[in-house]
Amino acid sequence: MAEEAREEKKGGSKKFLFIIPLLLLFVAGGGGAYFFLFAKKGKKEESAPPPTQVGVMMELGVFTVNLADRNVDAFARVAVTLELSNEKARQEVERRLPIIKDAIIDVISSKTSSFVRTPEGRENLRLELIRRINTILFEGGVRNIYFTEFVVQTT
Repeated sequence: MAEEAREEKKGGSKKFLFIIPLLLLFVAGGGGAYFFLFAKKGKKEESAPPPTQVGVMMELGVFTVNLADRNVDAFARVAVTLELSNEKARQEVERRLPIIKDAIIDVISSKTSSFVRTPEGRENLRLELIRRINTILFEGGVRNIYFTEFVVQTT
């Protein structure tokens, strides 16, 4: 009878040693599946940039200016639209319109035709105009500048 009890204990302990690793394997597999299926979706939603809202648009008109070329006569015809941060900025632009237009003419006329003909040159011009106009404004500012017409001619 003592031998039968020992055999039952051995058989029970063999089952126990087999069941525990199997349960651990199922728990680890379930945790891994949860992590890969559900945790990544939450991170993607968090990392997505928030939708940007368009600011207040204001057309400033067409500017025709002589460019800074030395050996040839060159001019540019540029239509400018400002994207402003808020309505207060639009009201301030209206009050300071002559100053802003003068700044735009000053910046564009300081460039050469070869500079403004390249995409990089136009992007640099855009950034310089944004900086220059934002130094004039106190209530809000310019988010972006759009060139709705851009013609360069040399004679």
